[in-house]
Amino acid sequence: MTSAVAPLRYGSFRTLWVASMLSAFGTFIQGLSSSQLMFDLTGSNTWVGLMVASTSLPLLFFALAAGALADMFDRTKLMLLAQGIMGGSALAMAILTASGAITPGLLLGLGFVLGTGVALNLPTWQALLPDMVPRGLIASAVALQSAAFNVARAVGPALGGFIYAVFGAAVGFGINALTYGFVIAGLLMVRHTFEKRERDPAPLGTAILLGIRYARFTPVFRRLLLLVSLFAITSSVVQSVLPGHNEALGGTATTLGILLGAMGVGALVATVLRQRFVDRFHRWAPMVTIGSFGLVGIGLGLASSIAAAALFMFFSGAFWVLTLTNLNATAQLMAPEWIRGRAMSLYSFSFLGIMPLGSILSGVLADAVGTGTAIVILCSASVLLGALVPLFHLPSLDQIESPEFTPDRPGPLHEEETVEGGPVLILNTWKIDLPDLEEFIAVMNLVRLVRLRTGAYRWRLLRNVSDPTRLTELFATGSWEEHLAQHRRIDDASADIIARARSYDRTDGPVTRHLISVDVEDPPNFAELISTHEVMHQTDGSIPTMADQDVD
Repeated sequence: MTSAVAPLRYGSFRTLWVASMLSAFGTFIQGLSSSQLMFDLTGSNTWVGLMVASTSLPLLFFALAAGALADMFDRTKLMLLAQGIMGGSALAMAILTASGAITPGLLLGLGFVLGTGVALNLPTWQALLPDMVPRGLIASAVALQSAAFNVARAVGPALGGFIYAVFGAAVGFGINALTYGFVIAGLLMVRHTFEKRERDPAPLGTAILLGIRYARFTPVFRRLLLLVSLFAITSSVVQSVLPGHNEALGGTATTLGILLGAMGVGALVATVLRQRFVDRFHRWAPMVTIGSFGLVGIGLGLASSIAAAALFMFFSGAFWVLTLTNLNATAQLMAPEWIRGRAMSLYSFSFLGIMPLGSILSGVLADAVGTGTAIVILCSASVLLGALVPLFHLPSLDQIESPEFTPDRPGPLHEEETVEGGPVLILNTWKIDLPDLEEFIAVMNLVRLVRLRTGAYRWRLLRNVSDPTRLTELFATGSWEEHLAQHRRIDDASADIIARARSYDRTDGPVTRHLISVDVEDPPNFAELISTHEVMHQTDGSIPTMADQDVD
């Protein structure tokens, strides 16, 4: 229990955790009120479905851009903007509904506006989390977040139904708008505790592509995203067809609330016992939790009574939280700070963005074979996925080596020092012994991943036709500024890889050249930045640039 609540000892996390939990209650109150109001206005299940999707659909379109913004700007300011968008949307719904001016189109449009705020807020909040608690408590912090959300999910819909029946939708919308105010107040209270971050110099489009390239050329992170996506597809069946399964078991709206509440209670228990579970299973934890979620889901699909279903939902909630806590914390610990917002936006996209596909598949399957059989089929796929987890080669949380950076590197450049120009080609040439060729190429494959995930958009290893012992590495960045930023993104582990590659040279060290595309009508002045670039090469493990290098 001490480990489970340890993150609450840190003031910034405690403040925002309490505020986010209150906001989660408002979210579920809002969700029920908007869905019920849309049905009352239209009598159409299609409109209701669009309303439910409106708050999550923008995540598919804006998650990657939101992650890039989270790396480019002050994350607390972005969260304030996101909370303002969501709160303003809810307040507009409340005012229009109370005045009788609300229409289905307005309600749906404001839902999409609110969803845009959600898309901006989610990766920003997740990227901010490692700045609030120590590395060893990130998983516990994620579990606490999930527990708060599940408490709200267990109680919020019932509370929202009561508010709608007694006071009307306008009051529900107003309460939700108020809960965003709690988060805004919390952010204003703690924002001074966060260190000022270096701004990513890349334009938005380039920043998004950098995030995609980071995932593409970081194999373990790419495998994690694949596992998360597959789990989203196979596990979404439990919640997506639960209303129909509840009805098939002879349940009512009350028993549906009980089933959801049982899942929430299971999530809370898992939060408390999470550390004990992880200590026992270590790197096998994802395999156990995903497989166990599938087995429990099969039991849910075969259940013949509400009581049995509630028991399976309890364990379903427990294994759901244990799985997502582990995978989410793994993603946060893997990602370096400079790209954490984009990494977490990709994680969110891989899970929350893929879940609707699983829900659609679940619905189609349930209509074809029945809810119970659909749950059994897809949860059997979860069991199979759990058995295949070792093939993904994911490290346990205590084995993850978060990127470390040597503290004495040059700091960020001032705006007045920025030089435009590009693209930039970097050529590093080695003279090696032929018996070392195979080993050298293997190390250069690791160097390739370093270059491409830190900003290069092209990489090649070239061999001299007339001298097979001379090999040249070529990579390109979009601009001189982006090349300098790439130096600042090289962590200590990447520097060690580059040093290993340098050791294969059999002369005085690899020769490096930097070629930049120059605007002949308005050539830039690079003199003021050359010294900074030299220092970067000497301190981040790159091949030193020396004016007196003998270039053949």
